[in-house]
Amino acid sequence: QVQLVESGGGLVQAGGSLRLSCAASGLSFSSYGMGWFHQAPGKEREFVAAIGWGGGTEYYADSVKGRFTISRDNAKNTVYLQMNSLKPEDTAVYYCAARRWPVGSNWPSDYDYWGQGTQVTVSS
Repeated sequence: QVQLVESGGGLVQAGGSLRLSCAASGLSFSSYGMGWFHQAPGKEREFVAAIGWGGGTEYYADSVKGRFTISRDNAKNTVYLQMNSLKPEDTAVYYCAARRWPVGSNWPSDYDYWGQGTQVTVSS
């Protein structure tokens, strides 16, 4: 079975940093494009960042450019999201996603597997 498990969320003050991790199992990790999305209560799930199978071709939402960095370690079957200069509006549940194609995408419908999410809360 394919499983994606996020970790690293928590409570942080505005201006602080967190690093999220997503551990994948049950798939050929290096052949999958990976992405991060987030969703706040009452709002749609939104794209955050995506990365291709080789660790290049990175894409970011305008709201996080210059603050967040996506990376992957195929030997560890893990994708990361380094979040710096966090803002209260970043508060949301963050989801890891994988797609059966070796490039990333900013569209939720392109992804085949999803984790359960990890909560990120940024205080003022």
